[in-house]
Amino acid sequence: MAKNLVIVESPTKVKSISKYLGPDYTVTSSKGHIRDLSTKGKFGLGVDIENNFKPDYKTISEKKKVIDELKKEAKNVDNVILATDPDREGEAIAWHIYDVLGLDDNHYSRVLFPEITKKGVTEGIKNAGKIDKNLVNSQETRRILDRIIGFRLSKLIKSKTDGTSAGRVQSVALKLIVDKEREIQAFIPEEYWTITAKFKEFNADLFQYKHKKIEIKNELEANEILDKLNNTFEIESVDKKEKQKASKAPFTTSTMQQEASSKLRFGAKKTMSVAQKLYEGIDLENETVGLITYMRTDSIRLADEFVRETYNFIETKYGKEYIGRVKVSKKTDNVQDGHEAIRPTSITRTPESVKPYLKDDEFKLYRLIYYRALASLMKEAKVEGTTAILNNNDYQFKATGQIIVFDGYLKVYSDYEDTKDTVLPPLDTYQSKVIVSNDITKDQHFTQPPARYTEAKLIKEMDELGIGRPSTYATIMDNIKNRGYVNLVEKKFVPTEIGFEVTDKLQEYFNHIINVEYTANMETDLDKVAEGKEIWYKVLDNFFKEFEPKLEEALEKMPKKEAEQTGEMCPECGHPLVIRKGKYGEFVACSNFPACKYIKQEPKEETIICDCPNCKDGKIVEKKSRRGKIFYGCNNYPKCKTAYWDKPIDEKCPECGSMLTEKKDKIKCSSCDFTK
Repeated sequence: MAKNLVIVESPTKVKSISKYLGPDYTVTSSKGHIRDLSTKGKFGLGVDIENNFKPDYKTISEKKKVIDELKKEAKNVDNVILATDPDREGEAIAWHIYDVLGLDDNHYSRVLFPEITKKGVTEGIKNAGKIDKNLVNSQETRRILDRIIGFRLSKLIKSKTDGTSAGRVQSVALKLIVDKEREIQAFIPEEYWTITAKFKEFNADLFQYKHKKIEIKNELEANEILDKLNNTFEIESVDKKEKQKASKAPFTTSTMQQEASSKLRFGAKKTMSVAQKLYEGIDLENETVGLITYMRTDSIRLADEFVRETYNFIETKYGKEYIGRVKVSKKTDNVQDGHEAIRPTSITRTPESVKPYLKDDEFKLYRLIYYRALASLMKEAKVEGTTAILNNNDYQFKATGQIIVFDGYLKVYSDYEDTKDTVLPPLDTYQSKVIVSNDITKDQHFTQPPARYTEAKLIKEMDELGIGRPSTYATIMDNIKNRGYVNLVEKKFVPTEIGFEVTDKLQEYFNHIINVEYTANMETDLDKVAEGKEIWYKVLDNFFKEFEPKLEEALEKMPKKEAEQTGEMCPECGHPLVIRKGKYGEFVACSNFPACKYIKQEPKEETIICDCPNCKDGKIVEKKSRRGKIFYGCNNYPKCKTAYWDKPIDEKCPECGSMLTEKKDKIKCSSCDFTK
């Protein structure tokens, strides 16, 4: 019998970790969170506000069986090892397991696996410690904050607008999008013109007159300049400078999401899902191993051992001259440096070597992570830039070019950066110092409004402003899309009418809370709780004393949006019919509710599948259950209760005569075991 029980979050980790530990260890999974705040108490928050915000937890219903199994296994071992994810949320889950299982400090340990490899697991076990209650308090404070704002503000938004929810970070993200859209709406384009001299091998653009910057505001000015030009240009100067182009740091959660969005067209949710699989373990030919380190991190730090291994790899494969320097973070605010940057667990495990074992999306993301980490430790590229100034009747034209004289990190990362050479002819060697153009053209332009946020740009903005945690960005993006607050148009966020309405109402009453500065400061407070420098319930108390009076004022004073009338009158009481929003979408009902509960029943279009086999005049039609699941039933219900979960086909079973049904690629009988 095993002496140690190792509990991880994800079932997919169990297989990987079990292979690295001996017979003294049993590995099992909590399958994520096992408890959450209840909905008891004041406002249904699951928090005792008057008693220092003491949380009231309830077991997640589908986890009761999991907990029973964990308790049973924990009784039969000497030590329970809590190996949930190495972040604040993982620390909180570890504490919940500790509490629910009734563990004591002499019979449990907390371990961190920053990577799911033999080395990562064995070192994690070797360096076992105890739960960091400060990290738990920080995570629980965040959860309570989000519950208070989510429940209380969402109630307000639902009752006063067409919106359905609000959130501490979600509403700030939406405000960024709305503010950007208002900038675009207020933007007035201005006309300007450019003049270009075209030569056989390159082009040059007009940028100065008598060595002072020139602006051409209309076609008349452009024509006046063209009249003063001829096709002969004097080569005034040719300047060559060598510049260094440095690689970027290895990925953090935020930069990985940004780069995967712009380079791979992955949404944040997809990126995190694929990265999770790469971290938890992939079945290779002779082993199951995590290919990357933990994917929720703010740090760009790399382990010394990985740096040494990578330097050896670079020297062997590319040459000593390609070895670069370790990147050092310039950003210190809100950085959790508990573990490393996102990197491959071994630099020798190249993308090409593991490609046969990966799905297409997994390979693409692993390749990006691998080469980003490798490039970060390689030498800067050297680029020779050439700037030529050509003079034509006191009008100066500029031509630029560049060539890569040493590729450096671009040896491995050129697929992800625009690094094409643009070569100018050797103008400094022309003896005549004169060059003749083929043509000189004018072009009209208009200044462009600010660009809307793409997912990558919004993530970058939120990260730089310090609002929210990068691990939550994917959920935030989903929320504002699913709530109908924004649409994606050409992969850019455009706020809807509801998005404008919700933002404006929140700013009217909560502009002191729903803003970038307040939200960023709250992240700082949560970090101080994690460091033991702030008391968690005092942070909540300070927030609640400021928030709740404003909410009560808004509930009282914020006007309720009038429901849109349809132009019809209620057949039961004569009041106007209006469009209302419900759990399953819009519906038409009486405006005199609750005195009159009339709801207009819209005629349903039935998708007829086949004749009902059990009644003479019924048809089997497609229907939806109360929970939205598709099933197939007789339209003579309740007279005929014939129904199927799988789609019937108009064919009888050759063995029992019952209706055949179709599921995926199989045809099977609805009654017996016949399949074809």
